Amino acid sequence: MSSPIDELLDIMQRLRDPASGCPWDQQQTFQSLIPHTLEEAYEVAEAIEMGAVDELADELGDLLFQVVFYARIAEEEGLFDFARICRTISDKLIRRHPHVFAGEKVASVAEQSEAWERLKAGERAEKSVTEKNRILDGVSSALPALTRALKLQKRAARVGFDWPDIQGVLAKVEEEIAEVEAELEEPVAADRMQHEIGDLLFAVVNLARHTGMDPETSLRQANRRFESRFAHVEDVLDGADGFAQASLDQMEAAWQDAKDNEKCK
Repeated sequence: MSSPIDELLDIMQRLRDPASGCPWDQQQTFQSLIPHTLEEAYEVAEAIEMGAVDELADELGDLLFQVVFYARIAEEEGLFDFARICRTISDKLIRRHPHVFAGEKVASVAEQSEAWERLKAGERAEKSVTEKNRILDGVSSALPALTRALKLQKRAARVGFDWPDIQGVLAKVEEEIAEVEAELEEPVAADRMQHEIGDLLFAVVNLARHTGMDPETSLRQANRRFESRFAHVEDVLDGADGFAQASLDQMEAAWQDAKDNEKCK
């Protein structure tokens, strides 16, 4: 009897079969799968954040299928197969956890994190022996911007490039807001405004980091709150036609009512 993963690999092979497979699956490439992979990863995150345990296994299956899909394309092109993916991650986990697999000792989570980063830095150095090994190397540019900003800041902070306390971070946020305000006082150049707003967002990510919050998670939660509150406003105003007839004060009153309802839950 084949294992569940063997069954999945066989299904993927049949889907990609040039003669009898699925036309959509046959046409996919590494590049075309990228948006689907990102979507599946975010759906896993949403299921976890919403506490939808019953949906989580299904979403994780969708994400696993993406890995199997990439592996199948790679095998067809003679690059690597699913087994190599498994071996690579197994070797990496063993190498990066000498305190589990090689008898080394760590005194705390913080010490283990430092050791982890040293190992990763050594791996990056080995991969780029012909280039200068820079501190921020390896932070993927494909990450969502908020997540990438957080990772860049964490990497810089490990060598001491960081505010000593949250007061400095708050002052930086206020400074960036002032610079946005200064741009608004002059004829607005799009590139300058984008520059200043980008700096402000980067400073807010720093604020999230110093308070121990994940900015991507914080913004996703804010998006959900906005969606829920706006739906309440829409109900109060009785749909889109109500917006056309309502004043801004009426909209704001309905919005505040939605916020008050949240506090009562």
